[in-house]
Amino acid sequence: MPGESYPPGSPTHTCVSDVEMYPVRYAHTVSEAGRLLPSASKWNSIEVGFDMTPQSSTPYDSLPSRYSKSFDYELVIANREYFKSFVYTSVSIVFLMLLLVLLVHFLPHKHHHHGPSKNLTLALNQALTFFDAQKSGNYPSTSPVKFRGNSGMQDGIFNNMHADLVGGFYDSGNNIKFSFPTAYTITLLSWTVIEYHEKYADIGELEHVKDIIKWGSDYLLKVGDIGNETNCWQRPEDMSYERPVYTCNSKATDMAGEIIAALSAASIVFKEDNVYSGQLIKAAEKLYDFATKNDTGHEQGTYTEISACGGEARKFYNSTGYIDELIWGGTWLFFATGNNSYLEYATEKFKAAEDEEAISDRGNFYWNNKLTATAVLLTRLRFFRDVGYPYESALGSSSNRTDQLMCSYLFDETFNKTEGGLIFLSPDYSEPLQYAATASFLSKLYSDYLDLLRRSGVSCGGDSFSLKMLRSFSMSQVNYILGDNPMKMSYMVGFGDKYPTQVHHRSASIPWDGHHYSCEEGDGWLQSKKPNPNVLLGALVAGPDEFENFLDERGKPWFTEPSIASNAGLVAALVALHEPPRKSSSTGFNLGMDQIGIFDKIHLIT
Repeated sequence: MPGESYPPGSPTHTCVSDVEMYPVRYAHTVSEAGRLLPSASKWNSIEVGFDMTPQSSTPYDSLPSRYSKSFDYELVIANREYFKSFVYTSVSIVFLMLLLVLLVHFLPHKHHHHGPSKNLTLALNQALTFFDAQKSGNYPSTSPVKFRGNSGMQDGIFNNMHADLVGGFYDSGNNIKFSFPTAYTITLLSWTVIEYHEKYADIGELEHVKDIIKWGSDYLLKVGDIGNETNCWQRPEDMSYERPVYTCNSKATDMAGEIIAALSAASIVFKEDNVYSGQLIKAAEKLYDFATKNDTGHEQGTYTEISACGGEARKFYNSTGYIDELIWGGTWLFFATGNNSYLEYATEKFKAAEDEEAISDRGNFYWNNKLTATAVLLTRLRFFRDVGYPYESALGSSSNRTDQLMCSYLFDETFNKTEGGLIFLSPDYSEPLQYAATASFLSKLYSDYLDLLRRSGVSCGGDSFSLKMLRSFSMSQVNYILGDNPMKMSYMVGFGDKYPTQVHHRSASIPWDGHHYSCEEGDGWLQSKKPNPNVLLGALVAGPDEFENFLDERGKPWFTEPSIASNAGLVAALVALHEPPRKSSSTGFNLGMDQIGIFDKIHLIT
């Protein structure tokens, strides 16, 4: 787990859960809905000049005549030797210039530090493969990961409880299943498919990512529970200890909101399967009604406030608020159903979520804070499907917030960047790569939105940025992760020639050799200084410290532990940055995006 440090033999816990001469005016851009969209500045406006007659400051009499004039010249060569020298010198100069041009063209170029020099197709395949290694339950024989098998087949059976909680994902390097980060992971992966399914299909990864999403959404249809496990360094296939199940009640509002978001977003991914998509929406709506009801005595709160629900989870995924999850869930449920009541709830509660947001979380998008991403989603709605009254003010506020977010990424007034270029969004400088990955995703995604609007940039306060600046920032973070960093190593396992070999991960660190390893035997592998016998392909580790130091040691999880939430952010950034397919898109402007698919259920107010 992030920040996990286990003394040998101490207990762990398993979670089973769920952009003057003459007057110039600026006209508003026109949304697809046919409405004029507000324009804050010339950056985001169409420049229109109303004096259309060509003007010239050059007097007419000074213009050259259209009749040509001819002259006769007599060329006399006074010295033949000088003439030969002149000719030879001229030819030599031309030859040297031509040679120089060829050398510049053909000699190897030193790539810019943040250039798009990585194989993003390979990186994306590997990042997705990590999720195959995290699957719990009846393990598919077709999986590309061959050091995994069936595990957790009795999950849900504990004391007097006999629930089917088989499946889902182990969260990180342990054998624990957390519903909160699982739901976040499924929401984020679903969002990437909704936006970029053309890219996924073009590189043959669409069915792969959909399989991962369904593995998670199937599990989320079952859960509402959190649990713990003993601290045993053991492969999940070898587990023989009890896996207690913890039950959450209606006060676990953040958990409910995230699961609502996950089921709703997944329903859009699987919209061609009416039965399954309908099942996901029905479960999301039922949970939404349960989480947002205002009955007397109904309390709302965070799941980690409840000892019987998330007491054991708070040291790993301590939730600090719940309104951001509710508006996140409401927004996705609106996209999934077209029911304006969900949008009304999300927009009305947005200010309350801003008030609840911790200062340390501002600008972050990760498992504990969805406000930043919700603002981007609402901005998308404002740009491409203007729903009109009474949402203009709320959507405009979200758009302004999104612009300010992008400025915070690009200019060093808010967040620090290392000498190597990594942005540090976490106030305590821990596990920086997961935050950099989602910042990379949001910045590239937003640049694509602006590109579809034919906007070249945006003004935010005293600063302004261009699409090129956004995309350069986005690529810089992914390139850093994939090897353009002071350590000259990829922080994604298996990518490039140098990457972490002692990943803090039980399955990867214990041989897959048919031998059952006890907890004591497994502890020997935890303490070993040898590389993991199994390569955990595609795993994004926690990353370097604020001084860009990294220790590849299995016993230091704050450097070497991966998680499904972190990898979801990396997948999102990789697919957003990937080149679009060569074929033309349905929008007529090929960015590899589906501009309107997310609005299938939304009807404009007339």
